[in-house]
Amino acid sequence: MMLLRTLRNIFSISDLRKKLFFTLGVLVVYRIGVHIPVIGVDTVGLAEIIKQATNLGKLLGYLDVFSGGALAQSTVFALGISPYITASIMMQILGFTVPYFEQLAKEGDYGRKIINQYTRYLAFGLSLVYSFMYAIALESQGLVLNPGWGFRFMFVLSLTVGCMIVMWLGEQVSLFGIGNGSSMIIFAGIVARFPGYVLRTIEYAQSGILYQGSLPGMNWFIAAAIWLTLIAITICIIFLEKGERKIPVQYARRIIGNRVFGGQSSYIPFKINSAGVMPVILAGSIMNVPIAVFGMLSEKFAILGIISKNLGQTGLIYNVIQFVLIVAFYFFYTALIFNPIELADGIKKNGGFIPGIRPGKKTAEFFDNILTRLGLVGSIYLAILAALPNIMIAVVGAQKMPFLLGGTALLIVVGVALETASQMEAYLIEHNYEGFLASGRLKARGAR
Repeated sequence: MMLLRTLRNIFSISDLRKKLFFTLGVLVVYRIGVHIPVIGVDTVGLAEIIKQATNLGKLLGYLDVFSGGALAQSTVFALGISPYITASIMMQILGFTVPYFEQLAKEGDYGRKIINQYTRYLAFGLSLVYSFMYAIALESQGLVLNPGWGFRFMFVLSLTVGCMIVMWLGEQVSLFGIGNGSSMIIFAGIVARFPGYVLRTIEYAQSGILYQGSLPGMNWFIAAAIWLTLIAITICIIFLEKGERKIPVQYARRIIGNRVFGGQSSYIPFKINSAGVMPVILAGSIMNVPIAVFGMLSEKFAILGIISKNLGQTGLIYNVIQFVLIVAFYFFYTALIFNPIELADGIKKNGGFIPGIRPGKKTAEFFDNILTRLGLVGSIYLAILAALPNIMIAVVGAQKMPFLLGGTALLIVVGVALETASQMEAYLIEHNYEGFLASGRLKARGAR
């Protein structure tokens, strides 16, 4: 009853109802585009390669999860929102490291507009590179009906235009819908595959009982264990994503004339995972793309084939390197986001202090210590989350896994769902309605 009442309240608010319908409409348009194929590609052969355990198949299967199945079908939306996400990450890093972009980031709305324009240009360039590499990979596997520059031109044009359309749809959701547009498109692409995952698991389990058919057999116990493991991982993600460390800040009282200012207390929240999924994405790009390229060139260069074979995703070397990269990128990205010295100076200028900590240098050292300890927990959490799918494949077997759903995809799904729920919660509370929880608010867990 509580859920039904909350849903009724959501559709009772005119502004929120319009945003929801607009977002759903954009996602429907996106899902329609996912099923429009590019001319000249053998989609049946492409699907077979993705099912195989080759390096190219693993890479395409990994990327296909985020495109909502568009990559496996070689449709006009095959690139999805990935070039735009990569461009946004690159521009964000440039904003912390290059003085020109750092200055633009401080110029308010005008600076953000210029940075967004640069991001679009960079996404356009990346989509050209990605689509051309994809075309070359398809030709190398014999999946093109009429290979040559004619096919490459049309293929690159189709995928680049599709990427620009997806980018525009995401921006429209951010402006007129609810939630972040890019995240919502990735969320829709991942969630749209869940019914297929369930059906494929049932087919695998049934083939295991009947001992017939071309599907690899598995019993119902293993099928249930896979889904229970995913549910347990989801619960852990929610638990850790909502966790935060609250640092109390006390502001001194100031008397100006006959008026008293300050004197109140507040807190600074530090999330356990302050870097999001970016360390996992960066580490995955560094690991997966070179291995796939080595695999494609292994016939010409034997040494590359040996490297690719010894760096399998279920192997110990691969997972150890990925673990180290995620931890390193986590601390690198956190250092770009948080500057303990600037944070301590800002509190000091506003007349604030942390109880028991002297303002200035001691406060900066305190923040640095907190970020280091939280970063250790957050980075290990992300590294284990990224390695769990590989561990499941090693335990169950690559041929018996009915689907490949990485911890990164689950993290994106849960994160977007929580963020969207929080936005709707804010609308409900603003209009004096009860929210999703009986307390009326989605609260973060924290400790002082």
